[in-house]
Amino acid sequence: MKSKKIQISNLLRPHWLALSIAFIGVIGQSLMDLLEPWPLKIVFDYVLGSKPMPGWLAGFINSTTGSDKFAILNFAALAVLAIAVVDAISNYTEDYLTTSVGQWVMHDLRRTVYYHIQRLSLAYHDQKRTGDLISRVTSDIDAVQSLISNVLLGILVQILTLVGMICVMLYLNWRFTLIALSVAPVLFLIVYSYTRRIKQASRAVRKKEGEVVSVLQEVLSSIRVVQAFTREDYEQMRFERESMESVETALRARGLKAKLAPIVGIIVAIGTCLVLWYGARLVVSNELSAGALLVFFIYLGKMYKPMRELSKMTDTISKAAVGFERIREVLETDMLVRNLPGARPAPRFKGQIEFENVYFGYDKDQTILKEINLKIEPGQVAALVGPTGAGKTTLISLIPRFYDPLSGRIKIDGEDVRSFDVKSLRQQISFVLQESLLFRAPVWENIAYGKPEGTRYEILRAAELANAHEFIVKMPEGYNTMIGERGVTLSGGQRQRIAIARAIIRDAPILILDEPSTGLDAASEELVFEALRRLMEDRTSIVIAHRLATIKRADVIFVVNDGRIVESGTHQELLARGGLYAELYEIQFKKEEALDDLETAYNSWRQGIR
Repeated sequence: MKSKKIQISNLLRPHWLALSIAFIGVIGQSLMDLLEPWPLKIVFDYVLGSKPMPGWLAGFINSTTGSDKFAILNFAALAVLAIAVVDAISNYTEDYLTTSVGQWVMHDLRRTVYYHIQRLSLAYHDQKRTGDLISRVTSDIDAVQSLISNVLLGILVQILTLVGMICVMLYLNWRFTLIALSVAPVLFLIVYSYTRRIKQASRAVRKKEGEVVSVLQEVLSSIRVVQAFTREDYEQMRFERESMESVETALRARGLKAKLAPIVGIIVAIGTCLVLWYGARLVVSNELSAGALLVFFIYLGKMYKPMRELSKMTDTISKAAVGFERIREVLETDMLVRNLPGARPAPRFKGQIEFENVYFGYDKDQTILKEINLKIEPGQVAALVGPTGAGKTTLISLIPRFYDPLSGRIKIDGEDVRSFDVKSLRQQISFVLQESLLFRAPVWENIAYGKPEGTRYEILRAAELANAHEFIVKMPEGYNTMIGERGVTLSGGQRQRIAIARAIIRDAPILILDEPSTGLDAASEELVFEALRRLMEDRTSIVIAHRLATIKRADVIFVVNDGRIVESGTHQELLARGGLYAELYEIQFKKEEALDDLETAYNSWRQGIR
């Protein structure tokens, strides 16, 4: 499914009322900017000078403050104050409301992007760097928020003010106005040219920042490995290299931005020189009043100020444009695993699993699984064995639709898994993986992650069945003890038993175990296997295991090699065939079996002595 193209207008539409009021504030600011020089013109022309006032203005001033020059001066002073107050109120209204809208848009956009990222297939996450995605959810969205809060209506203020001033100046003296505006085309051409270059540079900066965050995230999430292999200096050099490249890219972009302001300043100075030279001549020849020249000069400063501000805004606009491109890139990514039209909630499964001629590859040009055909009956324990890299983990990842096959069908209880709603399908499958990932949260919350609505009794029962209750109650705050990020404050066996409790409370009819005992010591392994035996009761279980004891208990064993199922049957049947399983048994399992037999004999001898 391809997401609808997201537009800034769609994000702003829910906030139309706040933006409408802010727009009124914008109009107020623009009007006050236009009126600001006129009290000075009144003073210069009608108080300090001797020009006659227009009839409409004289009548208005007479009705408010009087008709003498001091009354006119009082009117001008009050007008300055009134203009300042209205401008302040307008500015506050616009600033407060646009900031508020910017924050809510940021929240909505962040929520939308995060929702979409979580639902993108694992194939997408396999190819993307986590740090880059984090950068898109944080820095890129912040850039969009900054555009809305600081620039969106700010541009409108500058444009309205600019247009209003040009209209007034044309009314006062159109020839003078044309001279004042003679530099504007050059100014806009330069700003436009630099804006395009700044946007390209900003895109490169944003990409490099994402790479820096990726390196940081990767190292911090693997800090134990870094310290264990004393690779701190190497990682420091790697981070510094990425950071240096980011600095160099940012400096190139900053160099472009730094050049723009001085160029604009020089062009503005040229325009001011022309106005001063020509305007003074008009005043001397009595073609223009001193007050009108003053208004022109103030307007000219104000007119060039929007041009300067617009040039400064190019940085914010460029960052926001690049950030929005990166956000849209995520939102418009195909959700390769999705609910198909007509997908329905999955009923409670009995647990029959069947693969029919399944082919799969992470890349369409490179097939990993080929012609997979297998059938597991409800309640059976099926083991997947085979050399490392044979495709065992990939195979089990197709059942909950972490990926979809290139061809063929995967069926549960005779129904294609693609006919079910993805969420309802996964809710009926429990997982205990090789690496048990826990969250920074209390113990009880990590267990209840498998069933958020689970009661306290269900949480305690799941912990007891998983052989976890005994060590949990000895922790400082029992079930309320906060677990470190990724479960680092617990031993491997403890993490695995909490993961098993999480699977137990889920009470799903299908269980997938991916080498759940890897890396455990003998004592922890025994506790984990005892918990797993309870968990596997009356469930269809698929186990990837290298332990012979687990494999021998399986009702059916599938031997995977080079992406194909080359053998299937029970332990004894496969040994009798003398195929790949028999070879693996000789290499990997026979010694283990001999040690197990020796341990059993030793325990029997000890019992006999007693």
